[in-house]
Amino acid sequence: MPRLGLHRQRRWVALIGGFSLVVGVYWFFFSSGLPIVWGPTASAADVAAGRDLFEHDWTPNDPLAKGDGLGPVFNAKSCAACHFQGGVGGGGEISHNATGFEVLPRANDPRFLAGSLHNFSVDPADKESFKLLRKQFPVKAGRVETRTVAMENCPPSQQRTTIPDFDPVRTQSVQSTAIFGSGWIDRISEKAIVQNMRNRAFRNVGKELSLNFDAVPVGKLRTLPDGRVGRFGWKAQFASLDDFVATACANEIGLGTPAVKQAKSLANPTAPDVAPDLDRRQFKQLMAFIDTLPKPVEARPDTAKEQAAAKHGKDLFSTIGCAACHVPDLGGVTGVYTDFLLYTLDDPPPPGGGGGPYGPEPPPESPRPDDLPKPAEWKTPALWGVADSAPYFHDGSAQTLHDAILRHNGEAKSVKKAYAELPAKDQAAVESFLNTLKAPPTAAPLRDLAVTNLRRK
Repeated sequence: MPRLGLHRQRRWVALIGGFSLVVGVYWFFFSSGLPIVWGPTASAADVAAGRDLFEHDWTPNDPLAKGDGLGPVFNAKSCAACHFQGGVGGGGEISHNATGFEVLPRANDPRFLAGSLHNFSVDPADKESFKLLRKQFPVKAGRVETRTVAMENCPPSQQRTTIPDFDPVRTQSVQSTAIFGSGWIDRISEKAIVQNMRNRAFRNVGKELSLNFDAVPVGKLRTLPDGRVGRFGWKAQFASLDDFVATACANEIGLGTPAVKQAKSLANPTAPDVAPDLDRRQFKQLMAFIDTLPKPVEARPDTAKEQAAAKHGKDLFSTIGCAACHVPDLGGVTGVYTDFLLYTLDDPPPPGGGGGPYGPEPPPESPRPDDLPKPAEWKTPALWGVADSAPYFHDGSAQTLHDAILRHNGEAKSVKKAYAELPAKDQAAVESFLNTLKAPPTAAPLRDLAVTNLRRK
C-alpha cells in the first residue's frame, strides 16, 4: 500500500507539472495577458479638482503652484490650451505644435541629446530659438582628405575623399494628440501588445509562403530601458500615463512635479532647481481627471444611406490593410485602432544624395543609439476620435483624412497604393467610416477661461 500511495503521488506531481508547463507555454506564447476587469475610476472630488488644474491659466509665481509657477520656458499656459478639440482632452491646433530636437553624438561630445525648443519664456533672457540651438551645436565643416595610394608596378597616385558638412542637429514639428480614453490605454496589458505583434509576424510568414509579399511589415516594439513597453507619445517614449503627464507638465508648461523637474532653458541650463510646482496631492488630482477622460465612440450615421457607406468603408479599411496597424480592438479595449508599434512612413532617401525630410544620414562616427527610434519612425496613432482631431500626422501636415492616407509611404506604401487604386466612391466610403470615429459625446466643454487663453495665443 505505501508503494501504491507513492506511485499515485508521483503521478499527481507529474500531472500538475505537465499542466503547469502547458499553462506556462500558453501564457508566454499565446496569451494576451489579463483582461481589463475594471476601467478607470476616481472620486468625484479628485476629478473636479483635477479638471480645475487642467484648465487653469498658469502664471509665474502662481498661487496654486508650490514652486515658481509657469515656466521658465513653456509652450502653453494651460493643459487645455493644447487639448481641446471635441472637448477638454482633445487634440490641439497646429499653431501649438512643439519643435523637438535631437543632437547626434560628435567627436568632441559622445552624448546623444534630445529636447524641445519652447515657444515662450517668462524672462526674455531665457527665450529659446533655433539660432541659439545652432550656436551651441554648430555644423562641422566638411573637408577634403588626400592620401597617397601606391600600387605594385604603378607610380603613386593621390586619392581624394570629400567629407561633407556634418549637421548634428535634427528638428521635428510635433502636434499635441487627443488624450481621450488614455486611462483605458494605460490598462492594456503589455502582453496584448506583444502578442498582437507576434500574431502579425506569423500571419505575414504564412502570406509569404503563399507568395504574397504585399503584407504591411510588422512594426517595431519600443522597449524602454527599464524593460517596459512604450505606448504613449509619438515615439512611444512613455510606458505609463503617469510618466506621460508628468513629462508634459514639465516640458509644455514648466510645471515641475514630484516625478519630473521643470524644463530649463537652453539659454540657462545650469539654473538652480526649484521646488515642484504640483505637490503629490495635486498631481494625483490631475491624474484622476486625465485617467477618467471618456473613450471616443464610433457614432452611428443619421441616415440609412450614410450608415451603408460607413459600413462599406469599415470593411474596406480592413481589406486594403489599414487595420493591420490600426488594430480595432486590443487588450480588451474596443475601438482603439492602434497597435502601439513604430513604423517608417517615409520612403528612404535616393542613393547618392539627399536625406529626405529628416536630413542626411549621420556619418559613421556619429551614430544615434540603437535603442532609440529613427527620426522617420512614428508610433501608430490611436484612431478613435480621429474625426475631431484635424490636422493629421505627427506634424499636422495632412489637412484631411484623404490627405493623411495618401501621406503614408515607407512601410505603409502598399496600403496607400491599395487606397489610391479604389474608385472615388470607395475612397469616400473609407472616409465616411473614419468620420464616425468621434470624440466622446460626454467630454466636458471648455470653460471660458480656457477659450480666452486659446484666443489670446
